[in-house]
Amino acid sequence: MPELPEVETVANGVHDRVQNQRILEVWTSGKPQTFKSPESEIAEVLTGSAIDRVRRVGKTIVASLTRSTGEPAEFLIHLGMTGRLLVSSPDVALPPHTHAVLTLSGGNQLRFVDARRFGRLSVRQLEAYAGPGTEPLTISEDDFVALFKHRRTPIKAALLNQSLLHGVGNIYADESLFRAGIRPRRQAARLTRRELLALREALREVLRHAIQLGGSSVSDYVDADGVRGFFQLEHRVYMRTGQPCLVCGKPIKKITLAGRSTHFCPQCQC
Repeated sequence: MPELPEVETVANGVHDRVQNQRILEVWTSGKPQTFKSPESEIAEVLTGSAIDRVRRVGKTIVASLTRSTGEPAEFLIHLGMTGRLLVSSPDVALPPHTHAVLTLSGGNQLRFVDARRFGRLSVRQLEAYAGPGTEPLTISEDDFVALFKHRRTPIKAALLNQSLLHGVGNIYADESLFRAGIRPRRQAARLTRRELLALREALREVLRHAIQLGGSSVSDYVDADGVRGFFQLEHRVYMRTGQPCLVCGKPIKKITLAGRSTHFCPQCQC
């Protein structure tokens, strides 16, 4: 599933290509699961609207709109596990599993493609979308410590809790815990303030570096132009089970924690 850096990369790429354009026509596939809002409402809200800004909130792409009536609205896209949001010329054939096509005033189309249909499309007209938790790239030191200091769950599970920090997923939880030298099974409440601040810094560094490299392409993820990311080349523990640690040489271990595959170095993380 695309995580914060991948969603940020897609949102930024789409924004650069569609800002200030008007949505002339909307087509949706009618397939079940894909649409959180009724398709008729999506078409009604989007058609004629101008795209003011495309941004990321947690793992959701949010397009801020000005409707033809002058009222604000938002188009929300959650990529799910295999979703892609592509800006393409109408001359390019529609990929299989295309579920929405927005024809834009600039001549291109914004297409939502999702083979497994775990992604979701919806519109909001009354209240701006803020996401379920706190933004990890901007959270203060004190707020970060406060999020975890009373949590009796393993720190890896706490990092994946979207009501705490939204946008962090399996890849970047593993990578940040490794860089902070913290074992994923350790109880969050037992971490010292110093350890939590080291984790905050590691998490922010990992996320920012991954955004610079266009995210991690370990499955279906591509950016708005259909290009894969490169941060998977920087992974130190994720999906490196049995391979030597790049720091100490010990084999990387894998366990299941909070229902997710979890990778760590048994020597560098304590």
